Amino acid sequence: MTVVALLSVAPVIEGSMSAEVAKAVDALEGFDVRYETNPMGTVIEADDVGTLFAAAQAAHEAVDADRVSTVLKIDDKRTQGGRARKKVEAVEERLGRPARGGE
Repeated sequence: MTVVALLSVAPVIEGSMSAEVAKAVDALEGFDVRYETNPMGTVIEADDVGTLFAAAQAAHEAVDADRVSTVLKIDDKRTQGGRARKKVEAVEERLGRPARGGE
C-alpha cells in the first residue's frame, strides 16, 4: 500500500522562508519516503501512515522559528496501491496532454 500526502511546513516570518523550508525538506531524507517539492508544498509517498507521520513530524520540527504552520493532507487509499505519479498520469490521459500550463 502507498500513502500519499501533501505536506506544507512554513515558518511564520517576514521575508523569504526558503532557508527554513529547505531544512524541512532535508529532514525527509532520514525516512523511507519518496517526495517531490513544488511551490505550494511537498508531495510525500510512504508505504504506511506511521512512516508518513514520522517524516512530517521531523519536517515540522526541523524548522527553526517562533511559530511554524504545518498542514498535512493524506490520501490513504486502503483498497489499492498507487503512486502519486499514476494519479497525475490518469488526469493527463483524460486531458490528452500534459497537466501543465504556461511554463
